[in-house]
Amino acid sequence: GEAIGQTVGYQIRFERRVSDATRIEVVTEGLLTRRLQADAGLPGVGLLIFDEFHERSLDADLALALSLDVRANLRPELRVLVMSATLDTARVSALLDGAPIVEAGGRMFPVDLRYLPQKSEARLDETMTQGVLRALTETSGDVLAFLPGAREIRATQRRLEHGVRDLAVRPLYGELSSAEQDLALTPDAQGRRKVILATNIAQTSLTVEGVTTVVDGGHVRVARFDLGAGANRLDTLRVSRASADQRAGRAGRLGPGTAYRLWSQDQHGALAAHDSAEILTADLTRLALELALWGTRDPVDLRWLDPPGGAHWAYAQELLAALAAVDGEQRITPHGRALARLPAPPRLAHLLMLARDQGAAATGAWLAATLDARDADRSIDLGPRVQQARAGRGDPAQTRRLGDSVRQYLRLLGQDRQGPDAGDDRTETVAELVSLAFPERLARRREGLRDAGRGAREVAFLCADGGEARLPEHDPLARSPWLAIAHWDPGPQRRIRLAAALDETQVLRAHASRILSLDEVRWDAQQQIVIAEEQRRLGAIVLSARRIADAGKAGRAAMIEGIRSLGLQALPWTESARQWQARVQSLRAWQPAADWPEVSDESLLASLESWLAPYLDGVTRRAHLDALDLPGILKGLLDYDAQQRLARLAPTHLSVPSGQRRALHYQPPAAPTLEVKLQEMFGSADTPSVCEGRIRVVLHLLSPAQRPVAVTQDLAGFWERGYLEVRKDLRGRYPRHPWPDDPRVAQATHRAKPRGT
Repeated sequence: GEAIGQTVGYQIRFERRVSDATRIEVVTEGLLTRRLQADAGLPGVGLLIFDEFHERSLDADLALALSLDVRANLRPELRVLVMSATLDTARVSALLDGAPIVEAGGRMFPVDLRYLPQKSEARLDETMTQGVLRALTETSGDVLAFLPGAREIRATQRRLEHGVRDLAVRPLYGELSSAEQDLALTPDAQGRRKVILATNIAQTSLTVEGVTTVVDGGHVRVARFDLGAGANRLDTLRVSRASADQRAGRAGRLGPGTAYRLWSQDQHGALAAHDSAEILTADLTRLALELALWGTRDPVDLRWLDPPGGAHWAYAQELLAALAAVDGEQRITPHGRALARLPAPPRLAHLLMLARDQGAAATGAWLAATLDARDADRSIDLGPRVQQARAGRGDPAQTRRLGDSVRQYLRLLGQDRQGPDAGDDRTETVAELVSLAFPERLARRREGLRDAGRGAREVAFLCADGGEARLPEHDPLARSPWLAIAHWDPGPQRRIRLAAALDETQVLRAHASRILSLDEVRWDAQQQIVIAEEQRRLGAIVLSARRIADAGKAGRAAMIEGIRSLGLQALPWTESARQWQARVQSLRAWQPAADWPEVSDESLLASLESWLAPYLDGVTRRAHLDALDLPGILKGLLDYDAQQRLARLAPTHLSVPSGQRRALHYQPPAAPTLEVKLQEMFGSADTPSVCEGRIRVVLHLLSPAQRPVAVTQDLAGFWERGYLEVRKDLRGRYPRHPWPDDPRVAQATHRAKPRGT
């Protein structure tokens, strides 16, 4: 029966209602962190209660970690109580040094759980409409239905209003005005039955008069930080079992109720037990700034239920360094302290400071408030949106919230007036500020159009970070040569959500310190040439380029990169070059103790810098490779002595009894092969060999028509066992060639007998 601000008071971002009589003050976790940073001793506070801790917000985890640090090092008498109806009590108790677990059975009426499995391909608004209609038929009282977001809520609302008469359908989500939210929470003025379509805003600590039935779609929309894009993406996920229990409990607050779950009981058992912690998936930049302000360089120095770390932590550290918020030792800088005083993400706080320094504080404040707001405005161009907000046009509740944020920003910046400033809301000022706060998202228009699917086309912009962002072809900003992008939907194809147009003059002026002159020497895979240019660059964007005639060592390195991408087959291999390679590899296999070099394709490709680079002067494109003397270059891998040993141990040719020299063919690690006419081996009983007699050659004995008639490494055995059959089969076909009875004593020849003999 007391007024708010007596025994029980509260503080939210723009309002505080407390008095000297206040014993219980309700604040957000973010405001608790601000109070701890201002005075870690928390004078006058004896107990901190963290309620609904199962939600595991980033602010809650941070505030609890700081509170435990205060308790351990400054105020051991401070008490900490963590509460939730669906808490992972064992882990939290361990975090609190084995704190006792107190269970209190609240008054809960029985809830009849009913499972309604749905087809996996069905739309959420379709399944929810069917579930609500069934609930209206089977139960009495008002219905509270859970959907993941405003889009699905509006679609379901249209379906229900179109299909059911005498029904009040009320949306309930965070971006609605207070009046619209009150409309959802109070009985219908006309006495109609009411269906409340809500997000997670209605999941906890909410008793709605008249609600006896819950329909749970089983999904929740959460923000996940995309490291590649440096932006949040919204993922629609399955709820946890704990969240499903919380939702079902809304039906049993005032009396027995019914909860419909639009999934099967088997699917329910497969759900995660608890919600995942935001600290594991969120942008940690603000948390990293708060820890730097606290004096903590490494989060392991504090106590966490789930410690921040990994790639998300590294990204946050890099961004804070880029914003000059921390120094090389990760200690907070004066600029970082100024950023931490502002109730905004570090990027937006940096934008506010830049705007103040440029005499455009009011413009910066309205821009930051617009960027931080979530509204239904679909326009992408930030300039008109900021002007509209400052003029007070649009949704009154949204305008009021923006105005409150702007006043707080200006007060903290020491700029209490909101009159015209140097920015004067010009689009150029807005665009410059965005480009300075999000420098890696500065983007230049690319030529040509990209397919967006279903016949739509998009304009692509190259961003300073090397990625690509896109706009629909019909959007007015698509014609701009430059964009300062603030928000995009992350993914392989970033879709721009908020941006402002710039011209090149603005870019060159605002980002002069970031423009670098450097030599760019690289392999262009599409053209298969080395590109060598002296460039002026802004990140990945090339502002101008001049060709470099002789790129020297860098040019050779780029050509080697190109050869590696093409593969070793891009070199002008000849049969003699391949046989040289095979001979060396054969000797490596036959003489493991010797020092023959590794010349396999893999090894040659890995060592191009050592053996090929000296021959690449002036070689700048794939076609130039054809002029290389590859056999000669490869021979250079062996010194003179090794070349002599190679010729002796693995010769290219062998002399046969006919007096001819015939080529050997090497296929390591096997023995080499020798193709020779049978008649050329007459008079010899020994199989030829290489490698000082250790490796016998595989003979491919040929007919006079050069067709194989026998393959052997035992010539003496062939003369004794196989020759007679061959002689019987072939001498009738080739009568002009000798077929002696005993080939071991016959004269070898490579010619046929003269005609008539």
